[in-house]
Formats: sequence, structure tokens, C-alpha cells
Amino acid sequence: MNARDLPWRRTRDPYAIWIAEIMLQQTRVTTAIAYWQRWMQALPDVRAFARASPAQARKLWEGLGYYARVRNAHAAARVMVEKHGGEFPRTFAEALALPGVGRYTAGAVCSIAYNQPTAVLDGNVMRVLSRLFGVAGDPRKKPGNQRLWRLAEELVAAADCLPQAGPEKGNMAASGRSVADGRKASGRNCGRMNEALMELGALLCTPRQPRCADCPLRRICFARRQGRQEEFPRLKPAAKTSRRRFAAFIVNKNGRFLARRRPPRGVNALLWEFPNVEIAPRDDFPAAAAAAPFVLTGTAPFWRGRHSIMQQRILLEAYRAELPGRAGPGAAAGVWRTRAQLERLAFTGAHRKILAALREEIELEEPAEVA
Repeated sequence: MNARDLPWRRTRDPYAIWIAEIMLQQTRVTTAIAYWQRWMQALPDVRAFARASPAQARKLWEGLGYYARVRNAHAAARVMVEKHGGEFPRTFAEALALPGVGRYTAGAVCSIAYNQPTAVLDGNVMRVLSRLFGVAGDPRKKPGNQRLWRLAEELVAAADCLPQAGPEKGNMAASGRSVADGRKASGRNCGRMNEALMELGALLCTPRQPRCADCPLRRICFARRQGRQEEFPRLKPAAKTSRRRFAAFIVNKNGRFLARRRPPRGVNALLWEFPNVEIAPRDDFPAAAAAAPFVLTGTAPFWRGRHSIMQQRILLEAYRAELPGRAGPGAAAGVWRTRAQLERLAFTGAHRKILAALREEIELEEPAEVA
């Protein structure tokens, strides 16, 4: 009744739910909605995803970050076509065997799409269960994590789950019920149980200043009875942040710009970016010395912005530059593309902002049409 109206909750299509769950890892719900809608329009089912090129998948994912998610999902889609008839697997064990699918994702899809009693344990559910049952210790370490998983499994098993549209192979076996038993039971929904736990953590049982007065579990919550809501869960202190600084170079030669592709492994693998180097965080104007083989055409950055990757706080500055007069187009590694061609490539999030600034400048420079 009080759940958020999210687009992937209007369907029981396991593919649509799976894509949403993959996107929601490390991504806010408000950000994921537009990406999910665009994705489902472009690649509406598993077979369409499996047929897509890696470049198309990366372009659709552009800006979401943590790109290993889309690479693993693409590999999983191909496994589904090869081994599962183009559908998300109907058993937890088969789902767990897919590339990039862990215990949480397998449990979420199997419970929400197939109504199986498979548990979920994300950050929101960890917080709810830690406070509700007074689970001491770091929930991400083995002892606390194992207890929370057991609690999550007991709750979803107690939901008296049955398939919504009649018994299916795998669902009855997972629940331990026979078909005859199933016809007599109440048929409460496993997916709804898991979604309810997620919603409690997202909307009421928040990390700070939880809305205990509005919580339907307030009378049985250990942390609330003890007045110790802020003590649960007992997470280890966040890692210290580090500051880094990069200079990117906007090199224009006859209307084409130099871009390069990142290595196939590591952060932002295979995404595109402008040539760049790391520079000292505190120097006033270090880019000129680091620009080789380019020559800067100005001392002020064309664009500057900040972004974060894990515990790294990064300042990125883009400078206009050119190749020395004697250097040919092959003097610098990369490819030369028009701005329109660059728009079709999947850039890293930070360098996409540089491209947007470049687009805006070019559009301002273009003469207005005469009526």
C-alpha cells in the first residue's frame, strides 16, 4: 500500500526485474529509473540483449558506472539463450550460476518474478533486520552476515508462499510443499515480503533519524525498545578518502577530436575518454609540463569538475591543446572523430561531461538560422 511506484514493480517479467536489480547495485533508485526505461525500450528481452553488441550495451549503460555489471549481465544473457531457452532461470541454483548474479540478485528475481521463498539481503534489509533482532557485530563480516541471512530466509519461508498462477516445477520443490498442500494454503507472496523489507529500510528504517513512529514493526523492534537505533547495524568506519587530480586534453585537428579507449581491464574498462594524465593535486599550473606530446593553447582549463570513484575524490580539468606543427595525426595514440561521431561512443561519466561542454560551445558558435 505504501510502496514506491517503481516501473519494474508493475511487471513480473523476470528479465525486467533482473535488469532493475543489476542497475540498482551501487546506483540510486531515482537515477536507475530513466536508465531502466531506456534499456527496456532498446533491449526488451533476453534475446535482444544477447544479440546486442558490447558497444551498444555499454552505450545504454553510459553514466551508471561500475561497468563490470553490464559486461557480466551481457555474458549472463548469452548463457540464458544458450542454456535456458532465452529466459531467466527458474531455479535459485541455476540463477546463482549466471555471470554477475550473486545470492542477493538470484533471491530477488526468484522471489519477485517466480514467487519462490528465496531470501534477499541488501544494505536496507541488513539495517532492518539488525535493528529488529538486535544483531550485534558488523553485518558484512561472516558471523553477523550469516545470522542475517538465516533471519531473512526464515522470514520469507514463513510468508506461506505459493506461485500466483498455479504450481510450477521448482517453486513447489523450493517451498517444500506438494501441489495438494499448495491448493489449500493462503498463497501470500514471497516477492512482496522481500520488497516490504527493502521498502522499510529505504523509507522508514533509514541510517540516520529512522521514522520509528511510522514503522509497523515498532512494537517488536529490539533497537527501538532499547533506544539504540543509531547503534545498529555496527558498520566498520568508512575508509579514508584520497584526493587525485587529472588533466585531460582537448585536441582538435581539422574538425576532428582525439579520443582513446581505456584498457579492457580495470575501472571503466573499454569506455572512451579524452587523452589525460594524472598531475600533482596542489600545483597551480602543472598541466603544461604533463601535456606531451601536446602543446597547451591556453593556461586556463576549458572545463573542470569533480567526481568520486569509491573512496577517491577526483578533480578533472580539461585543457585545450594541439599537436606540434611537425607532428602528424599518428603522433598521439587514439582515434580522430568528429563531435557527432564522439556522441555515439560510450564515454566515462566525467569525460561525457567534457563532451557535453564541448557540444554546448560548438552549438553557441554556430550561426543562427535566418527565417
